[in-house]
This record gives sequence, structure tokens and C-alpha cells, in this order.
Amino acid sequence: MGQLVFAAKVTHIPRMVLSEGPGPLHGCRDDAIQGLQQIGERLVASGADTVIIVDTHWLSNAAYHVNAWGEFQGVFTSSEFPTQIEAMEFDHVGNPDLARALAARASERGVATLAHERSTLGLEYGTLVPMHFMKLRRRVKVVSVSGWLAFSTIDESRRVGAAFREAIDAAPGKVAIVASGSLSHRIHDNAVVFDRPYEISDEFNRQCDLRALELWQAGRWSEFCAMLPSYARACTGEGWMHDTAMLLGALGWDGYRGRAEIVTPYFVASGTGQVNVVLPLY
Repeated sequence: MGQLVFAAKVTHIPRMVLSEGPGPLHGCRDDAIQGLQQIGERLVASGADTVIIVDTHWLSNAAYHVNAWGEFQGVFTSSEFPTQIEAMEFDHVGNPDLARALAARASERGVATLAHERSTLGLEYGTLVPMHFMKLRRRVKVVSVSGWLAFSTIDESRRVGAAFREAIDAAPGKVAIVASGSLSHRIHDNAVVFDRPYEISDEFNRQCDLRALELWQAGRWSEFCAMLPSYARACTGEGWMHDTAMLLGALGWDGYRGRAEIVTPYFVASGTGQVNVVLPLY
């Protein structure tokens, strides 16, 4: 029997990559990087042999998708931010058996979910950036899941997450699940985006983000789950917050009783609300 041993919600902002190198931005996101490093250390210490990353940069217009390839090596440049993520090397190993099991169980539970075993299907930076800063490389296998469902519902993602938990429990091994995406995600308008890297785009979004984190820390998941569909839309949640819905679906949704541990306190990146959080298992 398998076991879910670790869960987290993390940032993947490109500026972390820029801040590693020399120049005026060197060190500007050390707080977020150190938070991801700590989460990576704790993930490894949990005994997880595989991490499922729900990636809000993997857009799907139809069905849910799981990358079931076994080897990922290469050099990545972001088509979205080529000046921020350029020539980032990666070397990871996948878990095809678990990937297939995840897709099969979600499909059995009524939500079309496809596993893909093809070398030409690459990883998006919502997977690559957290893996890089968590320093996992080949220490832990990775299964990437589409986390930006353009025409799905929060309830479908909840059901997919719950099905993933069933598949994890039924398969051998210990598994971590990580939701990779921001909270609010209204990036500044193009004319000013480079001038306001640390300012929120809308104070309403900040206040909703902070309230959401208060509920997480207090373990008030029934209230948060009830507000999530409206929150995702009103605050332009990254990937419409399907990553968060899948994560909470795997944890028990409004029946989850853990209290969130903030690893990197709430911060703003180019108008968006970001955080690194561990959701304890009990």
C-alpha cells in the first residue's frame, strides 16, 4: 500500500532564476528560494520517492493530463519569460507506473484524464522551477500534472485530487504532492509591469489572499473551500486555482483538518500574490 507523506503549495516565479545570477537582481528573491530549499529538504526527509507537481503552466483546453515519461533531461528557456528563464538545465526521472495509475483512477471516477508516454512532451516551468530550487533533481521522481484547466470546474479538480489520493494509497511507495502556482495572479499592465515588481496589482487581491491564508493557518477549510470558486475568478487565480483544488481534493477537501505552516511569508511578484506553504498530514 502506498502513502501520501508530504503536501505543499509553492511559488515558481521566474525572478528567482534571475536572482541566482550576477547583476542588480542578485539575491532579490532569496526568501522564496530559501523557502523552496527548506520544503525540498522536508520533502526528502518525509521519505517520498515521488513528487506529483500540479503545474499551473501546463494549460489544458480539454481533459486533465499527466506526464508519464520516464526521463527528463535538457535545457529550458521559457517562451513566456525568455529574458528571465534562459538555458536552465534540468535532469529528472519520472514515475510512469504512478502516472498511469493517477490518470486511470481519475478517469474511473468520471473525469477524463490522460497519461502520456512520449519523449516530445516536455515539462513546463511550473514543474521545472520548483524542482530546481527544491534541489531534487534525480533524488525524487517527478510526475507533472496539468494544473491550468481553462474550461473545467473547481469541483472537477477536487474530484481529480481525491482520485489521485486513491491511486496513491493503492500503489507502492511514498508520495508527495505539490501545487505549483500563485494565489491571486493579476500581473500588472504591460506599460508598467517592469516598474512595479514588488507592488500588488489590486489591493482587493492582496486582502483576499491574506484572508485565505488566515483560514489556512486556522484550519478553516470548509470556509475556504466554499469561497474557492469565487476567489479564483475574482482574483484571477493562477491556472484558475485548479492546482489548489487538486491539492485539497487529495487532502480531503473540506474535511481536511491540518493547519497550514507558512514557510515563506506572503509576498508580491509583478502584481501577483505568492507564498510557500506546507500542509501537514496527520
